[in-house]
Amino acid sequence: MVVKVENLKKLYGKFEALKGISFEVEEGEVFSLLGPNGAGKTTTVEILIGLREKSEGKIYYFNKEMEKIDKKIKSVIGVSLQKTELFRELTVIETLKLFRSFYKDGYDPYEVLEKIELVEKEKERVKNLSGGQFQRLVVGLSFINDPKIIFLDEPTTGLDPQSRRKIWDIILEFKDKRKTIFLTTHYMEEAQFLSDRVCIIDNGEIIALDTPQKLIENSNLETIIEIDGVYEKFGKIIGNRTLVETNDPNSLIQKLIENKIENFTVRHPTLEDVFLKLTGKELRD
Repeated sequence: MVVKVENLKKLYGKFEALKGISFEVEEGEVFSLLGPNGAGKTTTVEILIGLREKSEGKIYYFNKEMEKIDKKIKSVIGVSLQKTELFRELTVIETLKLFRSFYKDGYDPYEVLEKIELVEKEKERVKNLSGGQFQRLVVGLSFINDPKIIFLDEPTTGLDPQSRRKIWDIILEFKDKRKTIFLTTHYMEEAQFLSDRVCIIDNGEIIALDTPQKLIENSNLETIIEIDGVYEKFGKIIGNRTLVETNDPNSLIQKLIENKIENFTVRHPTLEDVFLKLTGKELRD
């Protein structure tokens, strides 16, 4: 067990941002924390890395209770937050060397440069990097100390699919090395593809925790028909789509055709469907 929290609470005045959540994160797994905006994901991460104080509860790292996240723990964790400010006038390699100097042990900056595929940008100033390049640099900084656990708080938000996939590759490489990844994300396919286990949180409470496949299997969801457009009489409206759950897809398809509705997809339920069923919201809400 790498990280464990018991009855973790966070209060801001009378508002309970976290209402007593408990979970464990095992060595070598990708553990994803999912929830709509305001659910408590970032608050949880910031408490675990020592940026915020908990109100109640217990935190354990490597089976040892931590009243505060001390320097010893901070030396073996890596962090990539949603918003990261860097020295914009420094070059990429200068930035890597600077962050490496903060730690006793870690990777050679040039090795990190290769892992994040920014060798050709070695002497480029940070301010001139594209969004995808900047985010790969931030992820590179999160593991430059060769941490035992890496916290990635929405590391691919706003990136193009190619840049996102490169970060996925980095995550999977570290998973292969038995590193532990604590991930929050706004992309459900990302969570389903990368995660060993998924913890769904809403309104400061955990409402589900299991492997992606078991969450889907235990949801009791039937066949999903996704219709392009808004058709309230058929199902639930999500943006400009209509989602219908059915155990008799053939009859429903016939009804759609009779109503001259032809733009629809028949599919098995996904983690996104489970999330929607449990929270009543899309992940980006």
